[in-house]
Amino acid sequence: MKLISFDALRTLGLPGVRYIKPDRMYDHLDEIRDADWLLFPEYWQINTLLYGLKKKIFPSPASYYLGHNKVEQTRVFKAICPEHLPQTAIHGSSRSALQEILDTFDFPLVAKAIKSSRGEGVALLETEMELFDWAANQDTLYIQEKLDIDRDLRVVWVAGEILDAYWRIAPEGGFLNNISQGGRVSREAIPEVALDLVRKLATQLDIDHGGFDLALVDGWPYLFEFNRLFGSQGMLVGQISFSEVLLRHLSQVAGVSAVS
Repeated sequence: MKLISFDALRTLGLPGVRYIKPDRMYDHLDEIRDADWLLFPEYWQINTLLYGLKKKIFPSPASYYLGHNKVEQTRVFKAICPEHLPQTAIHGSSRSALQEILDTFDFPLVAKAIKSSRGEGVALLETEMELFDWAANQDTLYIQEKLDIDRDLRVVWVAGEILDAYWRIAPEGGFLNNISQGGRVSREAIPEVALDLVRKLATQLDIDHGGFDLALVDGWPYLFEFNRLFGSQGMLVGQISFSEVLLRHLSQVAGVSAVS
């Protein structure tokens, strides 16, 4: 199987992979045309590879398009599983939009930049003035109710399998649960209901690579988002490696031998 990777770190350990820098793509078009799979291209490459060169990519097109920002995925989640979304508003930053938020939400509330990760671009807003200050620097307002939680659940989904699941617990007095923001990891009492929700959604939406972030409130799972490119900090290396799962998936979908 002929594999080309555009991200050397994410395909480290995958056998027989040819690495090409994304910005050198046009210098290697013959190799790209001859490949069975193109792995981890950058977002700007997607349309050329999919529609121009008619190539298979991993992660899937849905993983790219839905994972591009919080607005894209939230609109889809609202259509197919609204009962699993925290109360969420997506608005422009006009005065009328701010008034609608004030009429709809109670403080404190959570504001998020539409393209962010690792806990960056997330703010806990406790007053009307803080909301106005946040809106002054945002073209699009993404606002959610603050759930009464001290942790969230990261579920790592790759090629139809859950490779890991763990709680990220906020430091005492903290608001953010992310490991990069001081959160700690626990694998105690992982709720199967949350894992089932990830399996269902990822399969329905053709997402094959994502770190899903959820919360559990009174036994009910709420979905925050998924990240197409997620950090490995906090992940446990299990009996089945990422490389094994990915190679098996690519060979099955392409219908070719993994060692050809």
